[in-house]
Amino acid sequence: MNETIAAIATANGIGSIAIIRLSGEKALSIAKQLTCKENFTPRYATLTNIYNNENELIDEAIVIYFQGPYSFTAEDVVEIQCHGGFIVAQSILRAALKAGARLANAGEFSKRAFLNGRIDLSEAEAIAQLIEAKSEDAAKILASQMKGSLKEFIEQVRDEIIHILAYSEVTIDYAEEDLPQDLVVQIESKLKQLYALLEKTLIASKSREGLMQGFKVAIIGKPNVGKSSLLNALLNYNRAIVSDIAGTTRDTIEEQVRIGTHLIRIVDTAGIRESNDEIERIGIQRSLEAIHESDIVIALFDASRVADAQDKEIVKLIASNKEKKEILVVKNKIDLEEKFDLPGLTFDLALNSKSDVTALVKKLEEIMDRNNVSDEIMLISERQISAVETTMQNIQEAFEPLKDQELEIFSFHLNEAVKAMAGITRPFENDEMLDKMFGSFCLGK
Repeated sequence: MNETIAAIATANGIGSIAIIRLSGEKALSIAKQLTCKENFTPRYATLTNIYNNENELIDEAIVIYFQGPYSFTAEDVVEIQCHGGFIVAQSILRAALKAGARLANAGEFSKRAFLNGRIDLSEAEAIAQLIEAKSEDAAKILASQMKGSLKEFIEQVRDEIIHILAYSEVTIDYAEEDLPQDLVVQIESKLKQLYALLEKTLIASKSREGLMQGFKVAIIGKPNVGKSSLLNALLNYNRAIVSDIAGTTRDTIEEQVRIGTHLIRIVDTAGIRESNDEIERIGIQRSLEAIHESDIVIALFDASRVADAQDKEIVKLIASNKEKKEILVVKNKIDLEEKFDLPGLTFDLALNSKSDVTALVKKLEEIMDRNNVSDEIMLISERQISAVETTMQNIQEAFEPLKDQELEIFSFHLNEAVKAMAGITRPFENDEMLDKMFGSFCLGK
């Protein structure tokens, strides 16, 4: 923690501005060395020349000094805003390293902010995910969590459990006395309310997972129903090969497209049918996996062909997933003579994928907007979800010993629940866990 770290904090590539960030006790002295200036007023932008270690001019840049502890890491921090590009930022970073800094590890700035008490883990995860937010609604949720909304919720639940635990611990100290029956009822009622609150939060978080990660949409159907044409229409360019030959798409094709305020991943799958071709068979298996992994499934049928056994298999596939997925059943090629005749199949939409898919785009946007921002707290990572599930399990297991007045066991489960909830914001894990978590962050973050 005594070392001064440095990294480029902006994305690689050509842009108008790049930012080099330094943090640590030598950050200011390194900035003075690179600029040949002696004075920097904290939080004031200073336009100055930047020189390398041979005193050669690299660039004219803006330098901002943030004096610790009033900085992101709670250490002295310097940000150098230079002209963007491949060369300039790298040259300034090399000069900073030669002047005494070392290259930061991925997520090390955020890790220092956490270790110095500047942020907790829930805020750190919100920062990391905000960078990769896939929708405006997700960005709003993450911005709220950066300001501590999830931390406040966790502290509230934790305090409630500790309050209940206090009654039990006091009674254990006076073992000859049992808890009054009315107090047992009150404690049981409070625990049930807490459990219901956590369950509601967990269900809401899982149902809106696509909001954070980006919704995944799979297009399925038998060969030659127009899946690739539909993908091309949604992307507005010819990404997939379109052919009358069955089995042209032999693997899944995945692309991103913006619909409304959401950035979604669309997967064009191989036509689902019986096949003796090994490569095509592998593609079909990947299609089935894509259905399992998707949030929304578009089941496409060809209106110009008589329904056959392959169509019936697709219908069975829809039926087996209708409780788990949002499924849109779409009739394609409506510009041709209609011959499709499968009784009992209800279509959500009818279109011609080669001319106009506006209705489908609107329907997809409508489905995704159902998961929009509400006042509910949302868990944004598997780590947070796992912690809440552990808390709920321990609350559930505490009911039986409470009824039997086995207060040591009851207290044990509540203590485990407190630890699990605290783990979301500031866990008691070791450095290895922290290295693993912050190692997934961007370099310079």
